[in-house]
Amino acid sequence: MFRLTNYMHQIVAPTPVRLRRGFAQDGESVKPVVIWNLTRRCNLRCRHCYTTSADIPFPGELSHQQAIGVLDDLAGFGIPALILSGGEPLSRFDFFELAEHARKLNFRHLSLSTNGTRLTGDTARRVADLGFDYVGISLDGIGTTNDWFRGVDGAFAAALAGVRVCKALGVKVGLRYTITEDNAGQLPQMLELCDAEGVDKFYLSHLVYAGRGDKHRGEDTQHAHTRRAMDQLIDRAWIAVAENQPLEIVTGNNDADAVYFLRWVEQNFGEDKAAHVRSHLEAWGGNSSGLGVANIDPQGKVHPDTYWSDYTVGSVKEKPFSELWTGDDPMLATLRQRPRPLKGRCGACAFKAVCGGNTRIRALQLTGDPWEEDPACYLSNREIGIEEMNPRLTVTPFRGKSHDPAHRFL
Repeated sequence: MFRLTNYMHQIVAPTPVRLRRGFAQDGESVKPVVIWNLTRRCNLRCRHCYTTSADIPFPGELSHQQAIGVLDDLAGFGIPALILSGGEPLSRFDFFELAEHARKLNFRHLSLSTNGTRLTGDTARRVADLGFDYVGISLDGIGTTNDWFRGVDGAFAAALAGVRVCKALGVKVGLRYTITEDNAGQLPQMLELCDAEGVDKFYLSHLVYAGRGDKHRGEDTQHAHTRRAMDQLIDRAWIAVAENQPLEIVTGNNDADAVYFLRWVEQNFGEDKAAHVRSHLEAWGGNSSGLGVANIDPQGKVHPDTYWSDYTVGSVKEKPFSELWTGDDPMLATLRQRPRPLKGRCGACAFKAVCGGNTRIRALQLTGDPWEEDPACYLSNREIGIEEMNPRLTVTPFRGKSHDPAHRFL
């Protein structure tokens, strides 16, 4: 996840670089954020669903006691954050019992990822009473666009009602939006919706080729549309920082976003500011699959991230997550290398330390080799330093409204 707003703040109020654990910088192993797909059952049928969920029971999901054991192990292991996801997590028979147990275990951050359509009445109040640090609600467009994307008429209205009731109950809410060719034109409206509803965070996810997202990979945005979307997000994030507006903007599943932003900083603020921002980005390290993020699927299988369903480290039914994650799995060991053994454009890129090689599952799905180049990198060879040494790269200039980014805070 690329926290655009956070790095935007480094331009106006620089802070010392904090080294990220896990890259042989301080000898301490990083603990991952765990995304746990509690169930594969879901009342929607989204075109990009990486778990290929449906509104039917699926065999082999963890029992209640097995799930409680997983929570106890994760708490003892000291993970920094737990995200309860699905399918639709509220569809699981014992969701609230598990969430209540997780809250008692005092995870540092406990979040819920939901489609929002079931956040009504007593359900919404129980979610609010649990004190989730964050509730992410998925919306992939306005009105009928979202309904088509998510396969159910009325899904937009139901999810928006969920946003409103959560905000009324004092819950921190974010909108999660996957950009494709079919909804890219509605990004400005999505940002306006965030402002109108007092949404706290906007998360733009790039399409990942997994589950139904792989089936519909042809709907992935063209590179020009991706760049346009990033221009819009950078403009909006700058306005949020310049005017002290609360909306936090993050992106996910395309770590080239960090490089694109870095070139924007260089273009608008000069080399010194860019060097400072780059030091923070390199400390972050880009793609976190197998290192800073982990996945447990509904059947208890552990994966390097939510999209690597075809690669299993092991099962929590047989061995605790903490042991699996600290074992000798060869894929995890390779994902944790810096630099990773990347090929093609990714291997030759001058910004591997910033993006970490981007999203490996797209390369795997298209070529059969997880170390080949990521086809969703939208930067030119020149922009990633392949064609010439130490290039002065050209990026889209700042197009904010009435703000001068080079002088407002300087």
